[in-house]
Amino acid sequence: MAKRLILAAIRRYQRNGGSKHYFNLECNFTPTCSEYTAQAITKYGCVKGIKFGFKRICRCNQRDNPNIIEDPLQ
Repeated sequence: MAKRLILAAIRRYQRNGGSKHYFNLECNFTPTCSEYTAQAITKYGCVKGIKFGFKRICRCNQRDNPNIIEDPLQ
């Protein structure tokens, strides 16, 4: 149940514009951090998936990086 609620919250965040809408930032990664986190939660479960997502978001510290970094879930 928690997994479904977290994934629903991520999907709502994405539908409402994601980082561009909430933080005025373009994501430096492909897939986006929210999509990466959703994939990780689906594949590994809530706790491990959130850890993966948090680590990914922590790496996203280059606010105006013009390059897109390809970093798929493995």
